[in-house]
This record gives sequence, C-alpha cells and structure tokens, in this order.
Amino acid sequence: MKVSDFSAPAAAPTADESLAQAAGHVGAPEPLSVSEFLNSFNKSFKRFPFTIKGEVSEVNAKAGYRAVYFTLKDASASLSCLMWNERYQRMGAPLSVGMVIEVKGHLSVYASKGRMNFDVESYTLAGEGNLRLQVDQLARKLEAEGLMAPERKRPLPAYPLTIGVVTSPRGSAVHDVLRTLRRQFPLAKVLLAGVPVEGPQAPEWLVYGLQMAAYNGAEVIVFGRGGGSFEDLMPFNDERVARAVATCPVPVVTGIGHEPDTTISDMVADLRASTPTAAADAVVPDKGALEGSLTALGGRLSAAMGKSLALHRTQLQRYAFLPLFSEPKRLFDSEALTLDSLSDRLSRALPGALEHNRQQLEELAGRLARCAGSIAGRQRHSVDQAQAQMQGIAGHLTHRFHAEASLAAARLEDLSPLTILARGYSVTRAPDGSVVKSVAQTAPGESLAISVSDGTITATVTSAQPR
Repeated sequence: MKVSDFSAPAAAPTADESLAQAAGHVGAPEPLSVSEFLNSFNKSFKRFPFTIKGEVSEVNAKAGYRAVYFTLKDASASLSCLMWNERYQRMGAPLSVGMVIEVKGHLSVYASKGRMNFDVESYTLAGEGNLRLQVDQLARKLEAEGLMAPERKRPLPAYPLTIGVVTSPRGSAVHDVLRTLRRQFPLAKVLLAGVPVEGPQAPEWLVYGLQMAAYNGAEVIVFGRGGGSFEDLMPFNDERVARAVATCPVPVVTGIGHEPDTTISDMVADLRASTPTAAADAVVPDKGALEGSLTALGGRLSAAMGKSLALHRTQLQRYAFLPLFSEPKRLFDSEALTLDSLSDRLSRALPGALEHNRQQLEELAGRLARCAGSIAGRQRHSVDQAQAQMQGIAGHLTHRFHAEASLAAARLEDLSPLTILARGYSVTRAPDGSVVKSVAQTAPGESLAISVSDGTITATVTSAQPR
C-alpha cells in the first residue's frame, strides 16, 4: 500500500478525543452513539487521502447502480472499493479482473450496514496498464478521425514488382520476410529500409523508413517486427508512426509481433497480418495458386486456339470450292467476251481502213512528186546564183593575200638549207647527229657525215687543225 499527501501531526490527539471533537463534544469524552461514531469517522478520514496499488479481483458494474463496486487485493489482503458512476464514466477505461491499478481516495463507512469501503476518486493503470490506457485513448482519437474506417483500406497490387520492407536489419524477422518473398515471387525487387524498432528514437526512424520506401518506388510495403513485450511494441503505437502508415501513398501491410499482438499501426494499415512472415505472404501472389492459374489459362488458351483453327480450316475449305478459286478464269468471262467482240470488229474494220489509207498515201505521193520537181527547179536556180556570188566574193578576198603569200614563199625559199647547199655549201655532222661547228668537236679517226645538195658523204677525220 502506497500512501501519499499524508503526514501525522506532531501531537496527534487520541482517537476518542478526535471523534469527540468531530462530534462536537469538548472536554472529557462522553459515550457516542453508533451513528455519531460512524459520521465522525467519515468526517475524520475524509481529510486523509490515500493512494493504493493493487490487483482488481472483482468488479460489479450493474446497470442501474449508482456506483461501481470492486475489490483490490495483494498477496495477503483485500480491500472493498466503490466509485460513483459519474467519476467512473470520466475515466474512459473500464475495469476488468486482473488489472493492476493505482486508486486515489479515502476510507468511508456505510452507516446503515456498518460496512467500510474505500471511496475511489480516480484511478490509473499501473505499469503496462497505463501504457495500454494511453494506447486505447489514442486509438479512440484516430478512430474518431476516420483513419481506421474500412473504406480507407486500399487493395493490394496483384503482382507487385517492387516491394518495400521496413523493419529491423537484425533478427529473424527480416530473414523470414526476405526468404518468403524470394520463394513465393522471385520476380519482385525488394527495397529494404533497415531501421531501429525499439527505443526512444524508433518512431522517427520508422516514419523515415516508410517515406524512403515509398519515395524509391515501392508498390506495397511490408511494415513490422518480430515478437516482444507490450513495451517493446510501443513504437508502433506512436501517433507519428500511425499517421505515417495511414497517409502512406502506397498500401501498407503490417506484421507486428505475434497473433495476439495488435498495435495502432495494425489498425490504420491497409491490411494486418499476424506475423512478418504472414505479411510477406500477403503482398505477393501465392506461388501454387499462380501456377494453377497459369496452367488453367494455358488450357483455356489451347482450347480456344484449337476451336479457332478448326473454324478457320472449315472456312478455308468452303472458300476452296468456290468458283472464284477453283476456276479463277471465270472472273474474266465478261471481259473475254468483250475482247472477242472488239477483236472481231477490228479484224473486219482493219483491211478497209488500210486500203483507204493506202489510197490516200498514193494520192499524197503523186502530189508530192509533182510539187517536188517545181520546188527543186526553183531551189537549184537559187543555189547556182549563191554559188556564183560566193566565188566572186572569194576571188576578191584571196587576191589581196596572193602577193603577200608569194613574197613570203620567196623569203622562205632563200632561207631554206637546201637552197644554201645548192650554192656549194655543205653541213658536217658528228656521229651523234649534231652539226660540227668547230674542229674541237672532232677527233682523228672519227667518222663524219657531210650533207651536200644532192646527198651525203661519209668521211674519216685524219687530222684537225684550228685556224
């Protein structure tokens, strides 16, 4: 039993004196009636509040009662308690057997029955119970805001290719989740956000992990941890975490603790699974069911294709016997008849047309022959006149240049080497064909060629004497 806000006076009166004073008797104590004693007792102990901790062993909260009656106990004692309904309703957390609570109040005696009770003014859950009360109050608040409404729950993607996992990087939970995802749906890419799941900083890390998984493209998120005590799971009861789960842009599947454990994050999530492994199973298609579905679809597709092929085969066979394909030339029967008719008309019309054209051609040839003689005579006369004019003009033009050409020819004749040789001169050439201009170009015994006007003389040098 814990006592608070109470201290004994330095010189406390005896019980008889206190009760006598409470009853209004001053001086020597006088005997009190039972009513006076109990009334004085209630007045006296009302001034001394107590705080008592114990386990609830009985609860009587029947409808119509003005108070709730319950019993607190410990290992060796029990205490009857009552709490007026107005106070009880304000507490917001109903009592149940087994709860450990701390009550504040004072002792009182029900005068007509002589029964003593502890008049409870308020109570709080002790230890884990207080945490549960806080969680319950937060759950009521979020539920009132609609964050737990079924219509807010989003469907999970049937075949997610990117899955986010937000949990502790240590422990068996993360390995169970990864192993399950790899076994059931190996096509999926896993984004692991390893964050602390216990301790005072855990809520901030859990929120950050959710944000990062969604930001990096996760289509669905597995959010949870392995088992633990109620206190260990408290980060998942944090209001910040609950709101992050509720407002996450992609569906969130929770797997927190074990089957009996339920946190506020479970309540606001799109789907709650009993364990992290169950959460991993929930976000991916069942491998066996998927194989069965694919097999069934393959059978249906095969049957449909068989029916389609049979139908098309029948249609092709029917088309094959149509005249269009069996005798394709019949498509041109009408055109063939038209062609034959035109060919016949052409064969009849062509000889007459050719004869007519031949007669026209002969007539034109006769006219051309008659016209050609007259035209040729006129043209021949014109040509003769033009030729005479050109000869006259040419003679006049060449006469002026004839004297000049004769003078140039005479000069060329004078300068010609042959003319010089005809006068008695000669040209001597060395064996290499060069003209010998000096005795220095010759040597005794060398053969020289001497050109004169009527031929060439071959001579041998016997001596050469310069002048």
